[in-house]
Amino acid sequence: MNEEMTTSEETAAHDTVEAVLRSQLAKAFGGIRGVVEAAVPTIAFTGMWIATSDLRRSLIVSVGTAVLLLVVRLLQRSTPQFVINSLIGIGIGAFFASRTGQAEDVFLPGILYNAGYSVVMLLSIVTRWPVVGFMIGSVTGDPTAWRSDPAVVKLCTRLTWLLMIPCVVRVAVQLPVYLIGRDQAVAELGILKIVMGWPLQIAALAAMVWLLARGRTPVQPTAS
Repeated sequence: MNEEMTTSEETAAHDTVEAVLRSQLAKAFGGIRGVVEAAVPTIAFTGMWIATSDLRRSLIVSVGTAVLLLVVRLLQRSTPQFVINSLIGIGIGAFFASRTGQAEDVFLPGILYNAGYSVVMLLSIVTRWPVVGFMIGSVTGDPTAWRSDPAVVKLCTRLTWLLMIPCVVRVAVQLPVYLIGRDQAVAELGILKIVMGWPLQIAALAAMVWLLARGRTPVQPTAS
């Protein structure tokens, strides 16, 4: 019952598709703080590696930084979702690197994640089930009703392209550096991950917000 009430309240608060998506995108990106928290552990790892070239110490500092950010979130009783996501990513990278003993493997899971995410989004576009459309469904309570409106499908397709582009760019730039540079490119991979992380994400979000500001598509189709 509470979930249904929350859904109807959110739908009432956002009378257009554009308003719904702006709200959902803001939640998904986690705001400025969420973006910074996602970048800090990578900065800590890269900085420690440049200073010491010690994989174990760099991993400890990186994971420790993420744990510290999580503790701060918990003490402030604010949502720890984005710190947990960052901690999971760092943990997976640390596992890969500790198993192989190669520092560059810290960045391999991120490259693979972006490649997989790109493929999923491309398939969703090709099949006309753009992933952004499900943001509308999460608010309206009907996960697939948005597909009955061609204008909404078109809008969600454009937004999914914008969401996919940063992932494709990261893979296109970082994968060759990883394959060619190997252990000589750890610092470069760290810098690339930072530079191509939140700046690209913010650029994509800005483009999406600009696109959303141009239209007013009703959430509920007008009765004929």
